[in-house]
Amino acid sequence: MPKKDHIRIFLIGILVIIFNQALFIFGQSMTSASHSSLLFATLPIFIYGLAIIFLGEKPTIRRTAGILIAAVGVYIILAGGKVRFGAEYLVGDAFVLMAVVAWAVATVMVKPLAIKYGAFRVIGLALVYGSVVYAPCGLYRALQHDFSGVTWVGWTSLAYLVLIISILAYFLWYWVLKYMEASRLAVIQNIQPIIASAVAVVLLSETISRAFVIGGIVVITGVILTEIK
Repeated sequence: MPKKDHIRIFLIGILVIIFNQALFIFGQSMTSASHSSLLFATLPIFIYGLAIIFLGEKPTIRRTAGILIAAVGVYIILAGGKVRFGAEYLVGDAFVLMAVVAWAVATVMVKPLAIKYGAFRVIGLALVYGSVVYAPCGLYRALQHDFSGVTWVGWTSLAYLVLIISILAYFLWYWVLKYMEASRLAVIQNIQPIIASAVAVVLLSETISRAFVIGGIVVITGVILTEIK
């Protein structure tokens, strides 16, 4: 692998670990979960624009409409939960939005490298590079924390976040990216609020609202429009 490609993968690692993960966690501490979900619903819009510019994807009216419709559907779902906007959320929202942009840029950067070297090799190296850079900061924060009060539920949740969300999900995302246009893949992530709400009904005994049903239908409609060739 040429040195220039190693540099690109290193930058991807910085975007994925430092900017995406760290900025999201930092921003999430200063805003609401609903705001974060709504901001991440804009991910397909950023990826779509970048893919047109840098990957040569052809813009179509149907795909553009589908991406926007799916984003509106997410808003309907979250608005049903009375999403509140205010100055107290601005800083957190800004960090989360930067995390979204970082993920969009990383996705577009990975695409040609995944085709050339394979998705697993590229994202594996990226995660290693990013983790090495972040390790000193992570170790410093860990040494300041008292782990004696962490329950088995906390450790299980941490393991799930690391193994499933931070490793498996990344590998699957970029593996699929190798075979699918970036904009078509990105809009699928807007199904997340639907799945999250459904899981909340089962595990947390939450109720399904009218906004969830309407918003879910709108999201699925947008995804279908985007995926139709």
